[in-house]
Amino acid sequence: MYKSLLLFSVVLWFGCQSTDKNNHTPKEVNPAASGFLIEASDPEAIKIADEVMLAMGGRAAWDAVDTLAWNFFGLRDLVWSKKSGAVTITIPKENAVLNLNVFTGKGTAFYDSNEILNADTLAMNLEKAMNIWINDSYWLAMPFKLKDSGVKLKHLGDATTEDGASADKLELTFLKVGTTPDNKYHVYVDKNTRLVSQWDFFSKKEETKPKFKMPWKGYVEVDGILLSEDRGKRRVEVVR
Repeated sequence: MYKSLLLFSVVLWFGCQSTDKNNHTPKEVNPAASGFLIEASDPEAIKIADEVMLAMGGRAAWDAVDTLAWNFFGLRDLVWSKKSGAVTITIPKENAVLNLNVFTGKGTAFYDSNEILNADTLAMNLEKAMNIWINDSYWLAMPFKLKDSGVKLKHLGDATTEDGASADKLELTFLKVGTTPDNKYHVYVDKNTRLVSQWDFFSKKEETKPKFKMPWKGYVEVDGILLSEDRGKRRVEVVR
């Protein structure tokens, strides 16, 4: 699987609100994570990223979510506590349960209900768990992470998705973060809903032809935020 989620995901974010002085209506603030490449990013792309956050439920709602649970492509189940950093990954085909704290890197691993006690084998499994969490949580929640550490945003203008919908097209590249910092994404933001409607994946920044194009559809509400389940031939089933 493509593993481009950045390790900045372990950083806790804090939501806040301000008031628009002109119309006295609440205006949500979406501060960037420390290390977001704000000066290298387009102002229009940053504005669109903020609109996506608002359309997905808002920064305060995202920050307030404690636990997310989902099934990734029918391969494995994950339960992630955003606040404590605890992740449990269940892999039925391997009869495995991996428990990891993404803040500390510590955890346990069980196969056939037997705990792995050998230090080297345990370390290998915890690394495996971290890579799974990095990949699978990015697939789940990428739109909330458009202004994370090491991210550079560029507005590529108007575009049309594979479904024929009008969208703003953003380019995401990364600087020295994550397990695959050379990856590139094109993210399509629907002109009307301001939700992400498609992404294109490139394994290298210099590539012009994506490895895949995949829709983001089937949004469901979970604890006040929206998450996409339908990825065309793939599904990210959210527990709600």
